[in-house]
Amino acid sequence: MNICGKEIKIKGRALRVGRVAAEGFEFLEDPEATLDQLRHSGLRIDLFTFMQRLPEPKPKYAYPMEWGNAAVLTITTFENWWKQIGNKTRNCARQAAKKGVVVRETPFNDDLVRGIWRIYNECPIRQGRRFLHYGKDLKTVHRITATFLESSFFIGAFLGEELIGFMKLTIDEGRSQAAVMCNLSMIQHRDKSPTNALIAHAVQGCEKRGIPNLVYSSFAFGKKRWDSLMDFKKSNGFERVDLPRYYVPLNGWGALALRLGLHHRLADWLPESIGAKLRDARSAWYKRRFPPSMGRPRELKHSEES
Repeated sequence: MNICGKEIKIKGRALRVGRVAAEGFEFLEDPEATLDQLRHSGLRIDLFTFMQRLPEPKPKYAYPMEWGNAAVLTITTFENWWKQIGNKTRNCARQAAKKGVVVRETPFNDDLVRGIWRIYNECPIRQGRRFLHYGKDLKTVHRITATFLESSFFIGAFLGEELIGFMKLTIDEGRSQAAVMCNLSMIQHRDKSPTNALIAHAVQGCEKRGIPNLVYSSFAFGKKRWDSLMDFKKSNGFERVDLPRYYVPLNGWGALALRLGLHHRLADWLPESIGAKLRDARSAWYKRRFPPSMGRPRELKHSEES
C-alpha cells in the first residue's frame, strides 16, 4: 500500500502494526498527512510506528514514543576517521590489500548479482542463526538486490575476479545519511578482513558524495548483551545515537494494546539472562544441524553452472 509516496507494510494478526516498508532508508516527511491517509484508507491498521531521522535526536512530535537507536559514524574526512579508529582496526583494514583483495565501487549488473548469490549460498548459518537468503535462486537475488538503485551504490571486495564481499549503501532523500542495507563477506575469506576494507571504502564513498552520516542499522537490539557485532561497530568508529520511535494508535484496540505493551515482542519481555541462554542454545543447535563442512547444497552448484 502506497501512502504519501511511501510503501507501507503491515505485520501482525491480532495486533496489526504498520510502518514504512523501507524504514531506516526512507523517512516520513509529513507524519500527520500520512496518518490522516492511513485513517481513511479502509484498511485495518491498529498501530502505526515510525522513527525520527538523523540528525534530529530530540523529539519533534507529540505522539507516544519510546527510544530507539542507530549505529552512526559521523564523517568529516577519511583522514579524520582513520586517526579516530585504533591500530588493530587500521591493521584489519590494511589486511585485505596485503592479501590481494581489491575493494572498489562496482555497478549493479548480472556479474555483481551472481557474486552476491554465491556469497549468500556459502553457508546456511550466520551469527548463530539461520541465514534467510541461503538457498535463494539467481532471479530472487536479483529482485531483492535491485531495490532503491537510483539512491544506492555498491562496493565490492574482489580476490582476483571473485567477489568475496559486498556492501550496499542507500542514501536518504535529504542526503543526510547513507545507510548500510547489506554488508556481507565470505566466511572462508574472513582471514583477509574484507569487511573492514569495505567499511573503509564506504567512509571514502560518503566523503566523496558529501554525506555526513554513515548508519549501520541499530547499535543495540532490545536487551541483548554486548556481542561481536557491537564490538565491530564500536571499533570502526560507530556510536550509539538514541532516536525517538513513535507509536500512534489508529483505533481503540491500538490504543489499548499500546498501553498494555502488546506492541513489543515476547523476547522483549524476557530477562537478558534468559534471552542470552536461549540464543546460545539456538546457536548450538544450528551448529549441530548445519556443520561448517556441509558447504552449499548440490542443487545450488548445479544451478550455478546452468
